[in-house]
This record gives sequence, C-alpha cells and structure tokens, in this order.
Amino acid sequence: MKTPNRDLLVLVKHALDDNEAMERELNRLNGLLMDVETSATFSRVFEVIDCNKLKVFCDTKRIMQTITQGEKGFVFLSNKN
Repeated sequence: MKTPNRDLLVLVKHALDDNEAMERELNRLNGLLMDVETSATFSRVFEVIDCNKLKVFCDTKRIMQTITQGEKGFVFLSNKN
C-alpha cells in the first residue's frame, strides 16, 4: 500500500516506547481514512445550498463540481449532520 503524504497528530494517554507499535497504529489509521475519505462518502454527508437559484443539491456530481471549481457568491456547502 502506498503511504499517503499527510500529517497526523495522534495523542496517546501513555508514552509508547515501541516505535513498531506506533507505526502499525498509524498504518491502520491511514487505511481507515483512505476507506472513509472518498467522494461518495463525502457527498453523502454534505449538500450544496444555492441561494441564487433557491435550490438544494444532494447529488455527488454537483457537490464535487462546487468543491473543485468553486461557485460565485451565495452558494454554500452544508453538512447534513
């Protein structure tokens, strides 16, 4: 598996002297994040609110288009949570 280029801040309750255990934990965490951080998952939890057209978009294509290209004023990305 390719190692992602990201910075992670991992807080542990006790100091780990075993570097291999910490490396395994970081690899597991990276694997979990790679599974979760997909466009399908992202579009399931967000929606685009377009105040110019008075519409709410929930489809993946429109959400990803808004993120990558940006929109003119009064278009918002809202978390459904």
